[in-house]
Amino acid sequence: MMLAAPAPAQQNRAAAAPEQGLVDSMRGHTDLDKQATPPLIFPTENKDVRRTRNYTMQPPTIPHSIDGYQVDKDFNRCMFCHARTAAEAAKSIPVSITHYMDRDGHVLADVSPRRYFCTQCHVPQADAKPLVSNDFVDVEKLLKRTPGVLGSK
Repeated sequence: MMLAAPAPAQQNRAAAAPEQGLVDSMRGHTDLDKQATPPLIFPTENKDVRRTRNYTMQPPTIPHSIDGYQVDKDFNRCMFCHARTAAEAAKSIPVSITHYMDRDGHVLADVSPRRYFCTQCHVPQADAKPLVSNDFVDVEKLLKRTPGVLGSK
């Protein structure tokens, strides 16, 4: 289906109209033929502490830098420390037994291919201030609240 071109009067109005209200959040006010200055990248938090999880089955976040880690079809650097056979010597937390199960629940000798690429679910944290305020209440605190009081934390 072909669309009709706008009438000449409409074309002139569009060309003369100021660009008020138009926002390109990816480029800002940088012209198309110019290179935009990229935003600063915050450093990765590197505290090696376990964070509490906010909901049941939430994948744990990565509490250390993973810059330069190789995680591809040939090698998974995460498993160097977090494999069940290496965790004790590395003093790290072993991956869950669920990572050694296929989708039918059968236990495998090695990490399941569907759980092999760690950063699909687990992410490092940026050492940055939150962009927006947050009054999230996790389910454990929610269950302990005083009945009839919504804002109790």
